[in-house]
This record gives sequence, structure tokens and C-alpha cells, in this order.
Amino acid sequence: MILDTLPTGPLEVNCYIIGCENTKKAAVIDPGGNVEQILQRLHHHQLDLVMVINTHGHFDHIGGNRDLLAATAAELLIHQDDRQMLDYAAEHAAAYGLKVEISPPPTRELIDGEILSVGELSLQVIHTPGHSPGGICLYVNDCLLVGDTLFAGSIGRTDLPGGDHQLLINGIKEKLLPLPDETRVCPGHGPMTTIGEEKQHNPFLR
Repeated sequence: MILDTLPTGPLEVNCYIIGCENTKKAAVIDPGGNVEQILQRLHHHQLDLVMVINTHGHFDHIGGNRDLLAATAAELLIHQDDRQMLDYAAEHAAAYGLKVEISPPPTRELIDGEILSVGELSLQVIHTPGHSPGGICLYVNDCLLVGDTLFAGSIGRTDLPGGDHQLLINGIKEKLLPLPDETRVCPGHGPMTTIGEEKQHNPFLR
């Protein structure tokens, strides 16, 4: 599996490129912006982009949707409970004095437990609401792409509209922490960590 990451957009969201080494099919997760750089990375790895996945609908994670879809034949996927957030992303960004390209509507909406095929790779959709109603994580091989659900030593903020602190904690403890300790956690901001590290040291999960 090819795993590449680059910070994108005004809030430096970690955008992840997941590629199947055998088929050269790829998914891009959370393109916050910097679409030309994302396309260059795809070209570098000789990957064919088949889907763009938003872990949730906040403006900083979806800012590159429009340009990336315009440059490729990829699908756009987001959980059904965050679908409407795409329509209000520009207003949300404006509240922070920022601008974002309005996202096209999703090609289809995701549900908990769904398996997405990217070449020979299987990405499991894990619904973890709390940071936003439709927040998801994606589990593939030994990697867990968590969006803004979980961070190294922290968790996603829950003071935004649709946030729910207890729901977020429950989802992390019930759905993520049972995964193997060596599972790499790839968050939407900041450094990577592991499930084992967060079990032991994350003060929000004690």
C-alpha cells in the first residue's frame, strides 16, 4: 500500500493519498486545498484517482474537492449525516475570515461499516460522530485515518454545531481502541500516533 501525506489548505489539514501498488488505483482523503500539489503526488506515484473521501464536512477538510474532481474522474464520498455541511462550508469559512471553494455534491453517501474498494485495498468506514454528526474514520491494513476524531494526545473539539463530547468519547472507546495497539493513527492535523500510545497516554480517554 502507498501512503502519502501532505498539509493542505489554510489550516494545514493532513491530506492522505492511499494507493494500491498493484492496480495503481488511489483515494484522496480530506483535500483541504493545494490541489496542484496533490495532483503532482498522484503523478509521482503513477496513481489513478478513483475517489475523494471527506472524513467530515468542515470547510478546512473539503476545500480542494471542486478542483480535484474537475481534474479527475473521481467520485466524491462523505457520510450521509455530514452531506448538508458541504452546502454551508463557505459560510463556515467566512466566519473565520477565510474562503473556500464550494464543494460539488457527493457522488454517494457513506454508512457505518461500509467497505470501499480501491484497487485491491479495502477501506472500512467507521462512523465516529461527536466532532461532527457524520464524522468517519477509515481503516485500511494497519492504518486508521481518523479525520478530527482523534489526535496524538487529544481528541476532536466538540463545541462546534453538531458536536457531542460524550458521543465522541464513546465512539473512540468502543470502535477505535479495540483495534490492535500497533495500528497507525493518521489524524487530520498534527503528527501520527498509534492506538497503543493513545490508550496509554491520551488524557481524554482515561
